[in-house]
Amino acid sequence: MASVDHAQQGGGSVPALRYDAQTRGAVPIPPSQRGLQTVVAEPWFKVFDTGLVLEGPAFDRDGNLLFCDVGGGRVLRLTPDRRLSTVVRLDQLGPGGLAVHRDGRIFIAALDFAKSVGADVAVQPDGSGMQVVVPPEAGYMPNDLVFDARGGLYFTDFRGASTDPKGGVYYVSPDLRTITSVLPHLAMANGVALSPDGKELWATEFSRNLLHRVELADATTVTPFGTAIAYHFTGPAPDSMRADADGNLYVAMYSQGRVLAFNRNGIPIGQVLLPGREEGHNLRSTSMAIRPGSNDLYVVTNDGEGGQGATIFHAEAFAQALPLYSHR
Repeated sequence: MASVDHAQQGGGSVPALRYDAQTRGAVPIPPSQRGLQTVVAEPWFKVFDTGLVLEGPAFDRDGNLLFCDVGGGRVLRLTPDRRLSTVVRLDQLGPGGLAVHRDGRIFIAALDFAKSVGADVAVQPDGSGMQVVVPPEAGYMPNDLVFDARGGLYFTDFRGASTDPKGGVYYVSPDLRTITSVLPHLAMANGVALSPDGKELWATEFSRNLLHRVELADATTVTPFGTAIAYHFTGPAPDSMRADADGNLYVAMYSQGRVLAFNRNGIPIGQVLLPGREEGHNLRSTSMAIRPGSNDLYVVTNDGEGGQGATIFHAEAFAQALPLYSHR
């Protein structure tokens, strides 16, 4: 039975609802998550003074942090000594997801918002030699991506809406010649991740606030009874995600300024909050990356019109990153 608060309004006799520390602000922590282990991340690098959208962080073989300036159509590189440069500019596409191949190539999921299509492209580490992997004419809206152990690529298709689930998760074969549907009928499929053994696929639905857990018999075949909705999110939507070496999953909560952490079974076990979220700042948390060989977690976000720009925040994950090049 819900507890009853007999607070009075002023000195009168009318029972009154009142804001408190747990309910003030635009995105209070839902009651079911208030008891989770919670840490507050630290500012690590101010990327822009304006609220440009950051997305898709991923580490390359040299320890550089790659990430996207979505509106500017750029993939950026931040060196370990925090020097920022542009890797590549995409013509009329907004890059959103990144994954680094074992040979060093950078695979980019990018959207053409005006035409509601997108592409997966690959470039060399210096940004040259662009190769189209999933062309715009295929009709997908690639949003995020992850490699499997064979070098095949899963990508999410961001099409659809809460009442019109046109998106899904697709698999590009290691030779980049075949695209296969793995998990169809999703509403704005967004984040995608794999368990350390590659036998479980995770995906988020941005438009229906869902976390999917999929057991795989092989790269493109779901086991019998192998799909489940592991979690229903509350409030603004789940965005991109990453897994660690223990199989834990980290999901960026867009417009909530935080990251939710789940264990290998999809049970919430912790959260990382971004500074200023109680006052409505740094809420547009889109994605994160874990530095290889460590449990250092880097979260990208922007403050929109709030005046605090676009920033990368730092905290520590439960476990170390997955091996950077586990695909053989």
